[in-house]
Amino acid sequence: MPEVLHRAVENGVARVTLTRPSVRNAFNAELIAALRATFAELSAAPDVRAIVLAGEGHVFCGGADVNWMRAALDLSYDENVADAEAMSDMFRTIDCCTKPVVARVQGAAIGGGAGLVAVCDVVVAADDAIFGFTEVKLGIIPAVISPFVLPKIGASHARALFLTGRRFDAAHAREIGLAHAVVAAAELDSSVDSVLRELRSAGPHAMAAAKALIAKVRSASYDASRDVTAQAIARLRTSEEGQEGLRAFLERRSATFAE
Repeated sequence: MPEVLHRAVENGVARVTLTRPSVRNAFNAELIAALRATFAELSAAPDVRAIVLAGEGHVFCGGADVNWMRAALDLSYDENVADAEAMSDMFRTIDCCTKPVVARVQGAAIGGGAGLVAVCDVVVAADDAIFGFTEVKLGIIPAVISPFVLPKIGASHARALFLTGRRFDAAHAREIGLAHAVVAAAELDSSVDSVLRELRSAGPHAMAAAKALIAKVRSASYDASRDVTAQAIARLRTSEEGQEGLRAFLERRSATFAE
């Protein structure tokens, strides 16, 4: 069976590439399982500082594989639930990855592909890339990806885009918070490298703690977040990495964790 993704780690950066270009890097059961397993492993890998998620060929991810969708027509309700839960677990694993995840988006990110974009921390998109939550055009809904998309784009944009299923360009993706940088296609790699340089200059434990903090504060009341945030900064200030970072700042030198 052909590999559905490729993973390589070099100089602290893991590059995870979807390798199904003949079907627009679309999801099937094998790719979903591979993504979940890969990100679970990378999240725990001590030699990884950041992860770049990309798609081979002309398209980042075109959503669900047609053959996979055709097979779903014969699944029972319970089998469909299990199928959807597996996909949800994959998105959740990427969303909760302790390492910063940078998406390199070219061509298109449609349906589940747009959901994949939503679970990345930093999204760099080519200016000619197309996005869309197009499920309603097929008589279904973007249910599994909604818990990850809604915090990114908000209910107002979700209403407009989930209900119409219309496709939109990279500029609009940036306007609604789905993408963070929009660049010429020829500048994608250099722009991703620029993001990686910023990430390499940050404390790895601090980045993981910051990512966890966002999730906790977003779901907490103010009273609860007061304790969460106070305890979080106290832990980091008294940690070896935090002490080094603060001393380096005061001594006007680079911290030892900065590459």
